[in-house]
Amino acid sequence: MGKNKNIIVLASGVFDLLHYGHILSLEEAKKVGGDNSKLIVVVARDSTVKRLKGKKPIIPEDQRRALVESLKPVDEAILGYEDLNIEEVMRKIKPDIIALGYDQDYIEKAVKKAVAKLDLKVKVVKIREFAASDLNSSSMIKRKIVKEWK
Repeated sequence: MGKNKNIIVLASGVFDLLHYGHILSLEEAKKVGGDNSKLIVVVARDSTVKRLKGKKPIIPEDQRRALVESLKPVDEAILGYEDLNIEEVMRKIKPDIIALGYDQDYIEKAVKKAVAKLDLKVKVVKIREFAASDLNSSSMIKRKIVKEWK
């Protein structure tokens, strides 16, 4: 990686009900690339989330994308491909580093397979899990809302 080239870090996720854990993981992803890195985040489409998790996110995809893009560590946020085409995302963004969340094991295998298939020089890193909190995931926030507002 040349001195004049900004390191491009790619991260992805659903980002439904944005919370502190999201911010910490995106800050870590940005740090992995170094001082002048560019963090590009792929936000999962509503249809993709419905297919993988059985229900659509609470916040619509265009709003989730805009919220993620407004975060300080994020340079750009784009919507993912309907068919979860990881290879197409890599061709378009040309990342130097792909930062995966600690819980993205299912994506890690697909990413490593695509990197090998495309013969790319991409470093795949996992962002650590942060200290447990009762509100560090969207599902925990939803459960608390249901419990508190019965």
